[in-house]
Amino acid sequence: MRTDSPQTASPQGPRKASPQTIVIWTVVALVCAAGWSVLALSRGEEVSAVWMVAAALGSYAIAYRFYSKFIAYKVLKVDKTRATPAERLNNGIDFHPTDRRVLLGHHFAAIAGAGPLVGPVLAAQMGYLPGTIWIIVGVIFAGAVQDMVVLFFSTRRDGRSLGQMAREEIGPFGGAAALLAAFAIMIILLGVLALVIVNALAQSPWGTFSIAMTIPIALLMGFYLRVLRPGRVSEVSLIGVGLLLLALVAGRWVAESSWADTFTLAPSTLVIWLVAYGFIASILPVWMLLAPRDYLSTFMKIGTIALLAIGVVVAMPTLKMDPVTDFATRGDGPVFAGSLFPFVFITIACGALSGFHSLISSGTTPKMIQKETQVRMIGYGSMLMESSVAVMALIAASIIDPGLYFAMNAPAGVIGDTVQNASQVVGSWGYQISPEDLAAAAKNVEEASLLSRTGGAPTLAIGVSEIFSEVTGGSLRAFWYHFAIMFEALFILTALDAGTRVGRFMLQDTLGNLYKPFKNVSWKPGLVITSGIVCGLWGYFLWVGVHEPLGGINQLFPIFGISNQLLAAVALAVCTTLLVKSGRLKWAWITGIPLAWDATVTLTASWQKVFSSDPRVGFFKQRSVYQDGIDRGELIAPAKSMDDMHTIVTNSTVDGVLSAVLALLIVIVIADATRVCIRHIRRPALSTLSESPYVESKIVAPAGLFPTKEEKEEERDAVGAAPGG
Repeated sequence: MRTDSPQTASPQGPRKASPQTIVIWTVVALVCAAGWSVLALSRGEEVSAVWMVAAALGSYAIAYRFYSKFIAYKVLKVDKTRATPAERLNNGIDFHPTDRRVLLGHHFAAIAGAGPLVGPVLAAQMGYLPGTIWIIVGVIFAGAVQDMVVLFFSTRRDGRSLGQMAREEIGPFGGAAALLAAFAIMIILLGVLALVIVNALAQSPWGTFSIAMTIPIALLMGFYLRVLRPGRVSEVSLIGVGLLLLALVAGRWVAESSWADTFTLAPSTLVIWLVAYGFIASILPVWMLLAPRDYLSTFMKIGTIALLAIGVVVAMPTLKMDPVTDFATRGDGPVFAGSLFPFVFITIACGALSGFHSLISSGTTPKMIQKETQVRMIGYGSMLMESSVAVMALIAASIIDPGLYFAMNAPAGVIGDTVQNASQVVGSWGYQISPEDLAAAAKNVEEASLLSRTGGAPTLAIGVSEIFSEVTGGSLRAFWYHFAIMFEALFILTALDAGTRVGRFMLQDTLGNLYKPFKNVSWKPGLVITSGIVCGLWGYFLWVGVHEPLGGINQLFPIFGISNQLLAAVALAVCTTLLVKSGRLKWAWITGIPLAWDATVTLTASWQKVFSSDPRVGFFKQRSVYQDGIDRGELIAPAKSMDDMHTIVTNSTVDGVLSAVLALLIVIVIADATRVCIRHIRRPALSTLSESPYVESKIVAPAGLFPTKEEKEEERDAVGAAPGG
C-alpha cells in the first residue's frame, strides 16, 4: 500500500552553481583535505590541533551540503506540502508545531549526553587518529543518517516510537525483541551516565556545590516562565545564565570555606543523591524542572563548544598523544582492555553513532516538527553538532601530557593511590611523568588529587582548562577546570533526567498491557511505581560501578558502548526495512551498509566480551579466574579483600549474561527484518505500510536555519493571502 503525496517537493529545482559558490566550496574542500593529510601523514613531528578542527568542520560542511541533501530529497523525497503530525494532531501538549530553531535546540539538548564527552576521551588511549577517523566518517555515513531517516519515518507515522515501528513493520516477534532490548539498553545507559557524574563530582566541593545550585536555578526559571512572567524567554535566559555563572564562582568560595566538608561527598553518598534526584525529576511536571534545565543546558552546550573551537584556533595547542599507540594493537590498555577493532568504535559510541538518538528521533521531535523538509537540519544537522562535541573532547584529551592522561584514567587498583607509585607504573607503559608534575597538575586546578579520576569528565576538564588558560592566562586554570566539570555534569544530567522519564514511559506502556491504568501516564500510582522501578534499576548499575574494584567506568563503559550500538542496529534495521517496503529498494544501501558495519563491530565486541579467554576482556573468563581465587583463598589484584573478589565475580556474571542476552535480541531483530525484506522483494503484494494518509499542509516555514529567497517569497505570499492580509 502506497500513501505518497500527489507531488513530492524538490529542493528549489536544479540551479547552476555561481562562480562564488564554486570558489567557496573549493576552498572548504582544500582546507578539509589539508587537515586530513596532516593528521594521516605526520609521524614524529608536532601536529597542531587546528588541523583536526579543519578536517572535522570541512567534512561536516561538505557532508551536510551534499550527502544529507541527496538523502533528504532524492531518497526520502521529503514533501513540504504534506502536513506533519504536529500540524494534523496539534493538541498543545504532545503534538505542537514548533519553530525549527527552538526544535533544533531541544533535539540537540535531548540527544547530547555523556557519550560524546566521555567516549572519545577514553578512546584516546588508542591514539588520536583512529578516533578522529571514526568520529567524522561514522557520523557522516551512519550516525546522522540514522537520526534523519528515523525522524522522517516516524514523522510519516504520527510520531510513533522505534519499538512501535518495529512491531508494525517487522512483526510482533522482532518487535517484541526490539522493545525489550530498547528498555534494557536504556537502563544500562542511564546507569553509566550517572557514573560519569559521580566520578566527576566525588570529593570535589566546588563542582558539587555548583551542580547542586543548578536545581533551584532551573526551578526558579520554570516558575518564572509559568507563573511570574509567562512568555518572557529572553528575561529568564539572562537570569538563568547569570545565576549559573554566579553558582560557578560561588563554588570556589564554598570550597575555601567551612562549608567545604558539607559539599565534599563520597561516591556512595552521591549515588543516593542522584537516584533521589532522578526519581523526583521523573515525577515532577515537565515545565517545573526538566524543560528549564534542558533550555539552560542548551546555551551551555552550544556556547562552550563554540568557544572551545575558537580557543583551539587561537591557542593552536599541540597534540601530545601519539597518532596510534601500542595499546591499539596489544589490547592491554589500562583505560579499557581490547584491541582497536572492535573496541575503539564501541568506546566512542555517541560521537559517531548512537542508538539512544533513535528514541528521541521517534519520540518528542516528530511530534513537534513543522515541515518534513526540516528533518535534514534537525536530524542530520544536530548529529553533526554532537560529533563536533566528540572531536573537541578528543582534542582536549590529546593535548595534555600522556602521562597525566593515563594517571587520571587508569584504576586505582592498577596505579596505586600515591603520585610516586602512579609515576612508576605509568612510566613502565612508556609515558614519563614525575610525581612532582602529577601533584602540580592537581594543585593547578585546586583538586586534592587527579589520580584515577576515571570516567573521562575530569580529563576533558583538564584539557578544556589547558586551552582556555592559554587564551585568558594561567591564573584562571582552576576556574576553567571547574567550569568544564559543571558544563559536563549539566550536559549529562539533561540526558539523565530526560532518559529516566522516557524509561518510565516505556515501562508504563509495557505494564499497560497487563493493567490498563498504567497506560495513562498521568495516573499517579503508576507514575510513582514505574519511576521507582526505573530509578532502582539504573541505580543498581550505578552502585555496582562505584564499588567495582576493577574500576567502574572501565568495566561498564564497554557495556554502555555495546548496548548503545546494538540499539543503533535496531534503528538501522527498521530504517532499512522501511526503505525496502516503501519502494526505495535501490537506496536501501544508505542504511543497509551502516547496519552491516554496526552489526559486525558490535556483535564481534559482544562475542569477545562473553567468550574471550583473556580475563581482561572476557566477562566469564574474568569470573572464572576470580572464582578460582576465592576457592583457593587467594587474593588477586586489584582486589584488596575477599569482599572485592566476590564483587568482581558477581559483576562479571551480570555483565556477561547481559552482553549475551542483548546480542541475541538484536540478532533476532535483524534476522526478522531480513525475512520481511526478502518476502517483500519476492512478493511485494503481501506487504503493508502503516504510513499515515497524505493531508495537505497549511503551514509555511523554511527548511533550514535561514530561509532562502524562494522561502521568503512563500512566507510573504502566505501572509498576504491570510484574512486581513
